[in-house]
Amino acid sequence: MLKGISPLISPELLKVLAEMGHGDEIVLADAHFPAYSLGIPVLRADGTGSAVLMEAVLPLFELDSYVERPVALMAAVPGDSLSPGFMEKVLRLAGEKKVEFLDRFDFYDRARQAFAVVVTGEIAKYGNILLKKGVGV
Repeated sequence: MLKGISPLISPELLKVLAEMGHGDEIVLADAHFPAYSLGIPVLRADGTGSAVLMEAVLPLFELDSYVERPVALMAAVPGDSLSPGFMEKVLRLAGEKKVEFLDRFDFYDRARQAFAVVVTGEIAKYGNILLKKGVGV
């Protein structure tokens, strides 16, 4: 067992995080995300939510400091809303100024270019997070 690594981080996810390079992105997706249709590697983390997994990943993962907003969330469609608890947690973890909101289809297009997607058990509507990896020092 490795010390200092959350038990939410599977061996497969740890490998993916290590293989990612500067500027690569990973999607922490909700349970309803169309991950398998994107054509990129898919990992599973069904026992946790995407914001909780983000909290476990961030100690191992430097966010890209060379872009203004290294974290992206899927914006709610008109008439809908993001889960307040989910959104507040992500904004707290990332820092509000580091988060951008993308239209649903823009989020899907960007996700297609990601290194991998991790499907979680997140049930919050629009509970998807995209993280851009930076350079660790």
